Amino acid sequence: MRRELLMPKLGLTMTEGALAEWMLAPGAAFKTGDGIFVVETDKVATEVPADHDGVLLEVLVPVGDMVQVGAVIGYVDDGVAGSTSREAAAAAPAAAASAAPVAPASALPVPQSGESRRFSTPLARRLAAQLAVPLADVAGSGPRGRIKAADVRAAQAGQPRTVAAPPPAAPVEAARPAVSITKTKPTPTQATMARRLTQAKQQIPHFYLAAEAEVTKLMALRTELNAMPGYPKLTLTHLLVAAVGRALRELPELNRVWSDDGIVSFASCDVGVAVNAGRGLLVPVVPDVAGRSLEGVARATQELVDKARNGELEAGQMSGGAISISNAGMFNVSWMTPIINPGQSMILGVGSVRELFRPDANGQPALRRELGLVLAADHRILDGVSGLKMLNAVIASLEKPLCLLT
Repeated sequence: MRRELLMPKLGLTMTEGALAEWMLAPGAAFKTGDGIFVVETDKVATEVPADHDGVLLEVLVPVGDMVQVGAVIGYVDDGVAGSTSREAAAAAPAAAASAAPVAPASALPVPQSGESRRFSTPLARRLAAQLAVPLADVAGSGPRGRIKAADVRAAQAGQPRTVAAPPPAAPVEAARPAVSITKTKPTPTQATMARRLTQAKQQIPHFYLAAEAEVTKLMALRTELNAMPGYPKLTLTHLLVAAVGRALRELPELNRVWSDDGIVSFASCDVGVAVNAGRGLLVPVVPDVAGRSLEGVARATQELVDKARNGELEAGQMSGGAISISNAGMFNVSWMTPIINPGQSMILGVGSVRELFRPDANGQPALRRELGLVLAADHRILDGVSGLKMLNAVIASLEKPLCLLT
């Protein structure tokens, strides 16, 4: 029976494909599993096999044409009913006369021993056969040196394409000195950090939420408190720790982490602080933030930061808590997208305070001081809604900082 041969849908987003190669000539018989034609989408070529025995009767689409998914590209005889395969084969030359010419499979270049491992697209192989260009003489510009059709045309024109290859050696008199490379062994802290963060990025399904906090009032409160005798000198990090601890107290259902044994919930609102200790990144955890005054949060946080920088942290001071803060604002960055600390479910990336004009309630420009925040969250514990609740709770405390004194 004469059947239509259709352009297949090879991916969820595929709408069209290039007919890169006819692997059979009209009149040729094929078996189930034999390749009939090749479809090329972007840089991927896919050989389309036959799902039944039969004979290729007619090709309607020439090689190189773009074809919509589901369009008829040719006809086959499946031998089930109607004309027999022998009759179909006899009729094939007449059908082939009205079809666009294609290269028979026998015309494809046969790899020689020196080129048996050259990778090339089906279209490149067909074009090489038509132009009589040996693939061994073609420099491939595709991934891993894969030869594309454009490479064959360039070789035929005598203009090799540029590929990623070592530059030619310079004359001895103009030779540049060899680049000096030094390798150093990472410290145990650096090696541990690299291993744990790699594991976290690979195994924790991160998602990110970003927003700005208007911190004009927060910075004014900090200035006022820092002017008080005997009060600890507040940094922005101290205020952030207090705000995150308050958010955890308001949203206890988010104060938890994922583990292989089950979801672990914390009774205490502990907050980690990323510290660049010179020899690596350390994350001491400030305990019971929600149970402390702002002054107490500042003192406890600064004590742990100093211990981290002096190499005096104990193992128990670097574990626990559901969230950490990574403040890179002192390095002039608008947004910071961090990696969740292993064993936790959230981390808050903090950028620099920016001054900019925004329209006020009357539409007039008003100077604002904004802080860019990015919350990275573990999707096994939080979803978008709960993550936004957490981020907005932190922002609310930063924008109305007097609540941090209660």
